Amino acid sequence: MIPGTLIDTLRTSAHAVILTGSGTSAESGVPTFRDAQTGLWSQYRPEELATPEAFESDPGLVWDWYQSRRKVIAAAEPNAGHYAIAALEQLFPKLTLITQNVDGLHQRAGSRNVIEFHGNINRSRCTVERVIVEPRPEDDGSPPACPNCGAPLRPDVVWFGEDIPHEALSAANSAVNHCDAIFVIGTSALVQPAADLPFKACARGAKVIEINTDATPLSASAHFVLQGTSGRILPALLEAFSQPAQTPGDS
Repeated sequence: MIPGTLIDTLRTSAHAVILTGSGTSAESGVPTFRDAQTGLWSQYRPEELATPEAFESDPGLVWDWYQSRRKVIAAAEPNAGHYAIAALEQLFPKLTLITQNVDGLHQRAGSRNVIEFHGNINRSRCTVERVIVEPRPEDDGSPPACPNCGAPLRPDVVWFGEDIPHEALSAANSAVNHCDAIFVIGTSALVQPAADLPFKACARGAKVIEINTDATPLSASAHFVLQGTSGRILPALLEAFSQPAQTPGDS
């Protein structure tokens, strides 16, 4: 299932980048943003739940929406794909993980130094001071107040219409500008600016490995396309990559 030429390519890669999207977490039962709009939330458009304007208009509604998503994520567990990605860190001289997911499952699986392109839903930050803070246990407001200045707290995620955090964007661009191979896993390759990252790496000569259940706008440009879920393909790739490289004369 895993091409030998792919394993040969990976063995010569000093720096690999992994870019993940919502498909990697779907196997853990974490719905995509739009799939999470069920039940009570199905009556709302994304613009009513995930924009700065929505929060300014009805902060309680937006906060409660994210609280419902946090409960779903808290009940989820990393899957085999998450654990395989964490294990791959030990096999490359350098590996950079960039995720568009906000659920923190990569870190829970053991990945380190994760570039969170769209933030992390498990964190809250002050709307005025812009610092990460934890709500006071006794503050059950929707949203709760910043314990430092009293301003409303918001989820530490990137909403529609907001820029990617400068540090995350800079680190991601630096990684794709210096990598030898880039995995693009479980992402539609449609959401900008993340969708541009593998094309930038490819233009520099990096090998592009796409893992997805469906074809995407990246598929035609990828050097290797492995169709299937990350939870099925990545453990097999990890096993193949972990085997000692054969030399001429090996039997």
